[in-house]
Amino acid sequence: MKFGMEWNPGLYGPEAAKMLTLAEDGRRLMPLVSPRSTDAELARLLRRPTRELFPEAARPEAAHAGLWMYFGFFDESHSIAQDLKTAEGSYWHGILHRMEPDAWNAGYWFGRVGQHAVFPAVNAAAKALGYATVARWDARAFIDACDRAGAGRHLILEQVQLAEWQILFDYCAGKSL
Repeated sequence: MKFGMEWNPGLYGPEAAKMLTLAEDGRRLMPLVSPRSTDAELARLLRRPTRELFPEAARPEAAHAGLWMYFGFFDESHSIAQDLKTAEGSYWHGILHRMEPDAWNAGYWFGRVGQHAVFPAVNAAAKALGYATVARWDARAFIDACDRAGAGRHLILEQVQLAEWQILFDYCAGKSL
């Protein structure tokens, strides 16, 4: 998804779209500090085979890690992300630790991401939302901003985090490589 395109969960397959309806079609803000979900029914739905949830995804395992994370299942998401030896696995891993919150560990994983293809779109979304950015996305500066904010409500940071999630999820769950 390029920034400026409308978020459309229907692009990721019927099962993933159905799951996202449980969270305002993937538009629900995520707290800066991850809640730990204990919803057994939701966990059962998320345990569906990856290819069943994302039949045409370019990076289905990474998309699955992102979906677990979005719904607050840290351990399940972490297990998938840490086993992915890709920039996307490191990216989800970094977000998870940012939301843990463990700023040092998040910074380590974002260091392994390098300059990701989604960074320009994340930067554009952050600017549009009023988050002060520089010429390119600075994941470490965002980690620091979230760390300073703590567990309180910080609307702009939560909006940027959602945009980042949507953009990375689209990159993983979308059809193109």
